[in-house]
Amino acid sequence: MLADNVGPAPASIGTDIPLTYFGPSPSQVQKELLGPYQLLKSGQLDTEASTITLPLYRGRLKDGRKVWYILTDTTDKSNAEALGLNHAAKLSYSQVGKAVRSGTLLKDGTLIFDDGAVDFRPEHKIVPGDAPNFFPPKVAEPGAVGDADYTPLVRITNSRDHIYNAPTLAFAVDASQINFCDGNPDYKLVADVVVKICPNQPENGGGTVTVRLTPNFSFARPVLYMTTDASDPWRQPWAVRFMRPP
Repeated sequence: MLADNVGPAPASIGTDIPLTYFGPSPSQVQKELLGPYQLLKSGQLDTEASTITLPLYRGRLKDGRKVWYILTDTTDKSNAEALGLNHAAKLSYSQVGKAVRSGTLLKDGTLIFDDGAVDFRPEHKIVPGDAPNFFPPKVAEPGAVGDADYTPLVRITNSRDHIYNAPTLAFAVDASQINFCDGNPDYKLVADVVVKICPNQPENGGGTVTVRLTPNFSFARPVLYMTTDASDPWRQPWAVRFMRPP
């Protein structure tokens, strides 16, 4: 009951920036952000299990290796509304260095990525420090590593250059190898955030993947968020479990 009467501190607390500098909080502009509110509407949210089940897409690299991925955000407002994704206009500013890779959409809906491979064979490992100082850990190793060309962000060159966040959850494997519709997936083949994965082999799309979410707080209320990638191998194992080079 106490949490309902306690609001978050103003953004100026703990900074040298006056409160008058800050604009209205998102919850003042969009009241439903106080919750309950599901931002990523393309999936089925399970708040009890802290998971979300999303559409699973199958693409490939130019060399033919399969890419199993999900979609979460895009600069394309119309397509975001159509697919239930988050509209993220600021992704248009992400094209710095190799932060965004390119892709081409075929007529059958297959997305061809120019490059970017992922190795899911490493074992996700965390060894805490000695008591009572368990943090920082002695060992913190990611469960998957992207190559120098990998990034979850892809610019679709024949779709008005819109950018999508398309994290890879399995790579260079056939549907039969990652058919874990009842759970207990092989984490040497799929991302460690995967709880269940059920590809639909004949179709490009139509399959589903259930992803583990991370609990947190926002506006003094509980939230669930999804993490898939990080550029820092030390920070990555906590919630992301997937590293891409900086």
